[in-house]
Amino acid sequence: MKKLPRRKFLHLAAGAAALPAITRIAAAEAYPARPVHLISSFAAGGPNDLLARLIGQWLSERLGQPFIIDNRPGAGGNIGAEVAAKASPDGYTLLMVAPANVVNVTLYDKLDFNFMRDIAPVGGLTRVPEVMEVNPSFPAKTVPEFIAYAKANPGKINMASGGNGSAAHVAGELFMMMTGTDMVHVAYRGLAPALTDLLAGQVQVIFDSVPNSIAHIRAGRLRALATTTATRLEALPDIPTVSETVPGYEASALAGVGAPRATPPEIIATVNREINAALADPKMRTRLADLGGTPIPGSPGDYGHMLAAEIEKWAQVVRTAHIKLD
Repeated sequence: MKKLPRRKFLHLAAGAAALPAITRIAAAEAYPARPVHLISSFAAGGPNDLLARLIGQWLSERLGQPFIIDNRPGAGGNIGAEVAAKASPDGYTLLMVAPANVVNVTLYDKLDFNFMRDIAPVGGLTRVPEVMEVNPSFPAKTVPEFIAYAKANPGKINMASGGNGSAAHVAGELFMMMTGTDMVHVAYRGLAPALTDLLAGQVQVIFDSVPNSIAHIRAGRLRALATTTATRLEALPDIPTVSETVPGYEASALAGVGAPRATPPEIIATVNREINAALADPKMRTRLADLGGTPIPGSPGDYGHMLAAEIEKWAQVVRTAHIKLD
């Protein structure tokens, strides 16, 4: 076999080594070349699914390929997250990240995936606030009055939620931790039955999402004591924040998009760019506001820092409150 001259051999070797990078860049530039699956870990019709359909339609129109919403409900959001974590990291499977994902990191002792290790942040979409609300028959009309009543009646206020470890549950536990109050947590199988019992006066308080409750608040069927974000909401400008009474209190549902960890950075950058374009679009911002959301544009790194902070925050609540699954 004839030997190649050393210079030619090195030149060919260098070219061969560069081929994977060239192929990867070419693939990223052509992305997407076929339909993309955006996994929603919850059933159709819920907040996670609605957000997925909003951003999915935008990405389809902007990138020229269908972004198919793939609902994979179950196990508190873990089934869909695991499907995404174990998918091929080629950009054709994305995850609609839900608030449950950051709580589940601590809530579940054994998972077959590691959310922060296996899911790469792509971009943040919104923060959806909650509202602390009571039945109108409840004696307290403000957060200070509520705290005073709760301290005078420990263990006598029933706090509803959509289930152990749900956003409403951990928001209420955080409130108890920061105010030194003691309420009885009543877990329901979803927010709808919890809200029904609050309206009937069977329970006294809930930390519910604004979109879920705002019609009842405006109709006077529920009394909003405070919102859970750091600043007041445009949709409820006369309602104070919890933090106006309890400095530092903040609880909101963080939503965004993730991808399998080894997804090429060029593809992540493409999707991130289009997410930020959506969040800058007036019509999209109006749609998000209708769902009670505040846009959170930024880089994948920005979103990753938010996720890490949320995981740390809710881990402390889960552990301190000894929250366990049913």
